[in-house]
Amino acid sequence: MMRRYRWHVAVLLMVILLLGAFLVVTEPEPPPAPAPPTGVPRVLVALGDSTISGEAAGDYEDGTDGADGNWCHRSRNASIHHTGLRGIDETINLACSGAPSAQVALGDAEQYTEGSQAHRLGVLARQKRVVAVLVAVGANDDPAFSHVLDGCVQAWFDRGKPGCAAVVGGQWQQRVDAMVPKATRALADIRSVLLAAGYQPTDYQLVVQSYVAPISPDVRPELRNLNGCPFREEDLRWVRDAAVPAMTEGVRRVARGAGARFLDLSRAGAGREACARQDPAQEWFSRLAVRWQDLRDEARATHALQESFHPNAAGHAQFGRCLGEFLGTADRAAACLPGADGNLHAASSAGP
Repeated sequence: MMRRYRWHVAVLLMVILLLGAFLVVTEPEPPPAPAPPTGVPRVLVALGDSTISGEAAGDYEDGTDGADGNWCHRSRNASIHHTGLRGIDETINLACSGAPSAQVALGDAEQYTEGSQAHRLGVLARQKRVVAVLVAVGANDDPAFSHVLDGCVQAWFDRGKPGCAAVVGGQWQQRVDAMVPKATRALADIRSVLLAAGYQPTDYQLVVQSYVAPISPDVRPELRNLNGCPFREEDLRWVRDAAVPAMTEGVRRVARGAGARFLDLSRAGAGREACARQDPAQEWFSRLAVRWQDLRDEARATHALQESFHPNAAGHAQFGRCLGEFLGTADRAAACLPGADGNLHAASSAGP
């Protein structure tokens, strides 16, 4: 009886050992850790609104100058194409003029017929190696900065009504505060699509760019009219000294919340604003711009003034230069400031 019991135990142990060996042999290999694609072009990508799409910089990409309702105005002169960085194979602009945070983020929001910019970034990140993402977002949310500037121009026509500073100034900080969570969500979605594509935060640079004052009280007197910059002096001062600094601090909060690097452009246009020089070729922003040929076309007439008071091609070249310098450093934050050579340079500042 004891011999039979021992024989059964020996057989059971052998079965267990064989089964264990089978399980060890057939256990699947763990999947490789997600990673960015290799052996593909290294790219810089821009997302956001008109200040980064290249509105007013001309030479717009095919299909973005009104075709089938697309007025994104992505310019081949936009700043993302002027960084001068080595080791970059391609620069890609996904930004769209007028884009709110909701269209930069994931979701169903559209701007001029185009869907989510973050979604397009996620697709791109699987096909090419994204090295850095530059984002400008927030001004088209609650601040509605371009509409405010339109209101400033309208106030110049009607002296009997209060200027835009008087109408909007008291609520401006509230507008900026309401913008922050919306822009923060857009940055979170950008992080999310890159993570889903295999990128860890250390695999790429995320840079948030602030806004710059396109006008200032230093407008030449002879140009404070329809020939250039029809603004009241108090409104010009408010835009430069209050509106843009408040937006800058709001965008800085967004960058901090996203763990992104921060590039401060708020003082980048000093002395080069629209109508600050006698020769517009020396300015980095468009003046009141009318595309007269578009006024003859009913479908295009409502966009004939769209290019007004935006960085021009010369401005984008300077902003791109500054961005390239910034990306070449380890600084968490910098401000684009004019140097002795007249060009913009990235001056290190406190982190975001």
